[in-house]
Amino acid sequence: MSLERSEPLPRESPRCFAHTRSGSPPETWQELSEHLEAVGQLASKHASQFQAEDWGRLAGLWHDLGKYSGAFQAYLKTAESPDGHEAENSGRVDHSTAGAQHAVATLGIPGHLLAFAIAGHHSGLLDSIADGPSMLARLGKPVEPWASAPPALLEAAAPELPPFVLGRRDAFTVGFFVRMLFSALVDADFLDTERFMDPERAKLRPSWPDSAIHRMAEATAAYIARLHPDPTEVNRQRNLVLQACLKASERSPGLFSLTVPTGGGKTLSSLAFALHHARRHGLRRIIYVVPFTSIIEQNADVFRDVMASLRSSGLHDPVVEHHSNLDPEAENTYTRLATENWDAPLVVTTSVQFYESLFANRSSRCRKLHNIARSVIILDEAQVLPVDLLAPCLRALRELSDNYGSTVVLCTATQPAVQKREGFPIGLDIGKEHEIIPDPDRLFAALKRVRVSVESETLRDDDLVERLRSEHQVLCIVNTRHHALALADLLGATDENFHLSALMCAEHRTEKLTLIRERLERDLPCRVVSTRLIEAGVDVDFPVVYRALSGVDSIAQAAGRCNRNGSQPEGRTIVFNSEHRDRERFLFDTAGAAKQVLELHPDPLTREAVEHYFQLYYWDQSRRWDAKDILHEFSLVQDRQLPFLFGFRRVAERFRLIEEVGRAVIVPWGRKGARLCQQLRASWLGPSVALRRALQRYTVQISEQHWRQHRSSAIEIVHEQYSVLAFPDVHYSEHTGLRLSADPAAVFVT
Repeated sequence: MSLERSEPLPRESPRCFAHTRSGSPPETWQELSEHLEAVGQLASKHASQFQAEDWGRLAGLWHDLGKYSGAFQAYLKTAESPDGHEAENSGRVDHSTAGAQHAVATLGIPGHLLAFAIAGHHSGLLDSIADGPSMLARLGKPVEPWASAPPALLEAAAPELPPFVLGRRDAFTVGFFVRMLFSALVDADFLDTERFMDPERAKLRPSWPDSAIHRMAEATAAYIARLHPDPTEVNRQRNLVLQACLKASERSPGLFSLTVPTGGGKTLSSLAFALHHARRHGLRRIIYVVPFTSIIEQNADVFRDVMASLRSSGLHDPVVEHHSNLDPEAENTYTRLATENWDAPLVVTTSVQFYESLFANRSSRCRKLHNIARSVIILDEAQVLPVDLLAPCLRALRELSDNYGSTVVLCTATQPAVQKREGFPIGLDIGKEHEIIPDPDRLFAALKRVRVSVESETLRDDDLVERLRSEHQVLCIVNTRHHALALADLLGATDENFHLSALMCAEHRTEKLTLIRERLERDLPCRVVSTRLIEAGVDVDFPVVYRALSGVDSIAQAAGRCNRNGSQPEGRTIVFNSEHRDRERFLFDTAGAAKQVLELHPDPLTREAVEHYFQLYYWDQSRRWDAKDILHEFSLVQDRQLPFLFGFRRVAERFRLIEEVGRAVIVPWGRKGARLCQQLRASWLGPSVALRRALQRYTVQISEQHWRQHRSSAIEIVHEQYSVLAFPDVHYSEHTGLRLSADPAAVFVT
């Protein structure tokens, strides 16, 4: 069979179907040959972005071979099965094993690559060998013959592998290719099934013209040009950063680093780089990755302001947010659909969503991966990665850059921590030509607006609060919710004093941040106690900042909230040892490394100090770089029966950027929160997607232990799965958020 053929597959005799519509006559059902051809074409288009269009086409043509079985066709004709996907998910008729077995029987060893994608296109990528479901079991499973399939469909020679797969016996590279091929197939299958089953929804999927990136680049340039008209030194340096980014955007795709101190205009300058670089090199989209959900909405709002003129000209909103705190009122049908597969010009997401998707095995999580190919990936605060997952994260970034045509930009306000160097072989190899800022040391000196001092003695809470009270405007950042709550109680609840932590739901924090910014702009008294959620990217400007001892990168971020716009001759940032250190054992590595650095470097923000910190925290920790054994789950063996030993499911279970996610408790805060909780209780069939998304803005995460402790006294279970805070007048404070009787889960730092 020629993979370039354009004529449709011959119709089967007797007729076989892929999908039905409940209650509709057979003449309206989707022909199986039509579905296979459509999925093959679409998967080929997706896979063409990484030189695998023929592989994508074969995956699409063979993914539903099992539907040619008599058992499946009989099942489709029963009233119980309105759709072929339901038949598969019900477990009554297996229609994915047949294609996997056919790929191996027809293509030999290369067919195993297709077999993983085909066998998992509903249930997820399998481990090669496992006690439960596995590829070995699926390949040996008896299945009903697919005798009705057209012979032209079944015959094929193995397509040529992309050079980066064919030329290297590298198991991780091969496994990554399988995952991307799986993504291309799954998204194609979803889209064609939707086209038949829900044509109205399919029509609502947004499309952007080829000129979208160009128009976005022009809109960004116009926005930045009118943003900082005042000729201050800070604005002059921000403009130099922008010009460096625009110049570097002409360079060839690859790995880049953008090292700019906080307040240097990194967010908009990196966006300008990405858009001009994508336009120059024909890349398809920008994926902006931030470390915390607490700042993602701010960045997305800035980007929407930048692109406002495009929306007014009739272009669909090009900015898509994908994170757990989505505000449904800020969404529309187009952006909601685009989050399913990241088919949008500008995607703003979190590190958790980005990295965990790269190591996921479920079809819903992997569906978007093929759209990361040939993109510009901006990693804000790129050094915020756990040591125990450092090797697999960096290896995935290299794959995207080396083999999938993506440009990766490491944005950081400190010395790039993940670059390859002596003693750190797993680092990313960024040549001098891809350092965007030509002289970072000069830039840091020019933008130095803060003096950092370190308290030699432990600063007790009573003394700290007295210092805070003596300041007109001050920010104090601590490491745990418990500490923030204790200080807020000592400081007192007034119009001048604020508390910020994830004990407050997102909607509550947003309101408080608005009030804080208003007071800062009007030069009114303003004292804020916060966890680290305010550090990275939250645009606030205090003359004085206190920071409890943490990692040097966190200290740098805290200093970035101090004299941010250079309005004072010099801001003051004070680093102190907290009396709560016994509760902060989770910071043993970062705080311990920082303590050693501070003993030798009076100013922790110098290049020498930062390098010393990352040497202790990252570079000298080789035994922990892959503590979860992620990379060891990929190997090649000399076995024709099972030539690839991959642990896709095991990897997905182990790879967690955040180990303990706890339980989400919905808080009926404010009139809207109370109304949403009432709607939740009244939804007899369970909440709609829109209601669940709305409720995300009103949730607080607590530990599993804390949830169990208060399950009977303070939490109401709705629909057997949703935890709603009972008696909010008792258990939720307007000043500090959730107030249960026991220690508020100090393990959670935000």
